[in-house]
Amino acid sequence: MILQDILYTVRMKAVHGSTDRSVSSLHTDSRAVKPGSCFIAIKGSDADGHSFINAAIEKGAVAIVAEQLPENMVAGITYIETEQSAAAAGIMAHNFYGTPSAFLHLVGVTGTNGKTTVATILFKLFTTLGYKCGLISTIENKIADVIIPSTHTTGCHIPECIIEKNV
Repeated sequence: MILQDILYTVRMKAVHGSTDRSVSSLHTDSRAVKPGSCFIAIKGSDADGHSFINAAIEKGAVAIVAEQLPENMVAGITYIETEQSAAAAGIMAHNFYGTPSAFLHLVGVTGTNGKTTVATILFKLFTTLGYKCGLISTIENKIADVIIPSTHTTGCHIPECIIEKNV
């Protein structure tokens, strides 16, 4: 996919290099970068992805998205400066994978108590009605009949039931 298409709607502060270039994959972990990848440097709680920009380039990254660009930029690499790399990563993944949320309906459950129960009941109801469903909760995550153990509570403590009509 072409980088300029992947960057559609990303808020950019600066661009150094060409965005008219092919990108084969997106990564926020420099260890996973392969030739042709775009590396997105995100400041995390344990590590700052900006520290791994050079490692990503050595592994073959052709584009870097970061909140702080390195002082010494490598020739032939496209650098995109953005205010929020994590937000950019979400938008870029959405564009790269063909805007999948355009084909989903989302139900969010909020409140103090009973969110997981309500989301689970909705999941079972919509599944019974013939919809393809996914469930994200603090107890378990489900995609159709596949159960994926929940290792963390949801970021904002809101379980979500994702629904797509069976076609």
